[in-house]
Amino acid sequence: MNDGGYKIRNKEGAYFITFAVVEWVDVFTRKEYRDIIVESIKYCQKEKGLILHAWCIMSNHIHMAISAKNNNISDILGDFKKFTSKQIFRAIQDNPQESRKDWMLEVFLKSGAKNSRNKTYQFWQQDNHPIELITTNFTQQKLDYIHNNPVEAGIVEKADEYLYSSAKDYSEERNVGLLNIEWV
Repeated sequence: MNDGGYKIRNKEGAYFITFAVVEWVDVFTRKEYRDIIVESIKYCQKEKGLILHAWCIMSNHIHMAISAKNNNISDILGDFKKFTSKQIFRAIQDNPQESRKDWMLEVFLKSGAKNSRNKTYQFWQQDNHPIELITTNFTQQKLDYIHNNPVEAGIVEKADEYLYSSAKDYSEERNVGLLNIEWV
């Protein structure tokens, strides 16, 4: 896999990461699938040492600023992506109201067939594009980018109005979002 130079080199560092659904399929337009992501992040925080600094779930990708207590960011991300891909794939299969089911499953199966690392399907694109958050200015730029994504997409007018993001946690109403975060 060509990672374009993006790697987690400093295991003690905090990173801005993005993962996207293959072919940029808009899976997370449904609450059921977004909630799988939220619950999986909670599990990784509680059981695997994930430290979440900021996050946002968009229709076809996720942005996060993260670090890890045990310096195992790569392991956590790998487990997270593997688990969520299985859960979301199963949820799509089992959802009788999913009008896009056949099309989405076909996209995931075709993507999986192209990648020798998969047995059947592929949900997430391979790369996470981790970028270490080293300076205060760069970190703030990435936090603003994460939180303003729903505004730029025209989903909300103000970043802290978006439920599936940590923007509200960075506003005056600290610690009121769906997930626990540690400020950077």
